[in-house]
Amino acid sequence: MIKKALAAFVALLVLTNTSCQERHSDLEDGLYAEFITSKDTMVAKLYFEKAPVTVANFVALAEGNHPLVKEEYKGKPFYDGLTFHRVMNNFMIQGGDPTASGTGDPGYKFEDELVPEYRHDKIGMLSMANSGVNSNGSQFFITEKVTPWLDGYDENGTLRDCSNPRVACHAVFGELVKGLNVLDTISNVKVAPRTNKPLEDVIIKKLNIIRIGSAAKKFDAPKVFTEELPKIKERAEAAKIEAAAKAEEAKKEAKAKADLAKTEFLKKNEELKGRKIDSPTGMAMIFTHESKGVTPKATDRVNIECAGYLENGDLFWTTWKDVAEKNGKYDERTDKAGRYTSFDMPYNETAGLIAGFKEAMLHMKIGDKARVFIPYYLGYGERGNPPTIPPSANLVFDIELASIKK
Repeated sequence: MIKKALAAFVALLVLTNTSCQERHSDLEDGLYAEFITSKDTMVAKLYFEKAPVTVANFVALAEGNHPLVKEEYKGKPFYDGLTFHRVMNNFMIQGGDPTASGTGDPGYKFEDELVPEYRHDKIGMLSMANSGVNSNGSQFFITEKVTPWLDGYDENGTLRDCSNPRVACHAVFGELVKGLNVLDTISNVKVAPRTNKPLEDVIIKKLNIIRIGSAAKKFDAPKVFTEELPKIKERAEAAKIEAAAKAEEAKKEAKAKADLAKTEFLKKNEELKGRKIDSPTGMAMIFTHESKGVTPKATDRVNIECAGYLENGDLFWTTWKDVAEKNGKYDERTDKAGRYTSFDMPYNETAGLIAGFKEAMLHMKIGDKARVFIPYYLGYGERGNPPTIPPSANLVFDIELASIKK
């Protein structure tokens, strides 16, 4: 009797998978999750090759054969009939909680499987919800915006301190390939204040797993979860070492480019005959005017005028109206707001300036003017300051230390 029931269950899975494949015949080889919801259907591609444990967990729950679920969930497709219990427009939608309270779980928790190359870097990323480090269960979310603060690795490829309760590390294990419009529809439903729970349930009517191609068809979720779970820490350590090595190599390459850019800056400005400072930090400056003004005290605040340029000469910010006009960057609203004017900063290390600008300022006396090269790592770093400053952008500033603020 048991054998007949099992055979019937397997047959049902095969029929379901065949039917799903027919509905989505345009999909390439891979493992997919089809979310049939009360708002229409979404399809996510699952990263089963590089995030095998997290995907196996999700697939086994969906197909009702997860080895660790509570007795009440055994033999049942776990996600069918559950809701998206937390919906935040322009952020994410969250589901997979059997209690719809945000605190439910399937009866177990497992470790974070963080893969450096998978990030919350676009709309539609499928990721594990958790209550802290290594607390994954059945809950998941789908992003509706880029959310880098949820990544397990930072922009340098370094594993973040996920044990810190203020640091959010979530394991990405797939992405939507169909139904972004459905994601948008769900994210825009009316919700209760504070809880963000939809006022009208958004139901996952059926969550089907689609296998296309030999590799996906061979993916035995319960077996993979059981066998690969103990290896997460080992793989994480190996990934951490590899990511750190890549990040270090990228830093070396960027540093070499910055050094070359500094050399080119000094050569390009050879006609400027003022005193030069080629700092071991990577900052370089050429005085275009040296005054007989006083050197401010560390307790003083100084008024600064400046213009900042990208390496290609594009002006991105200035306190001088005439410089803005000359470079075709004059903005009437900025002018009317009185923002073409100097700004003040403390003449010490506490100044809220990028490191290279601060270093240059502290070499100057009142009345001094200088042209300054600032390598990216003393500027806005590898991430830049979008949309104004691109990633790893070296900068050039014309700076004048105008006066001591009274």
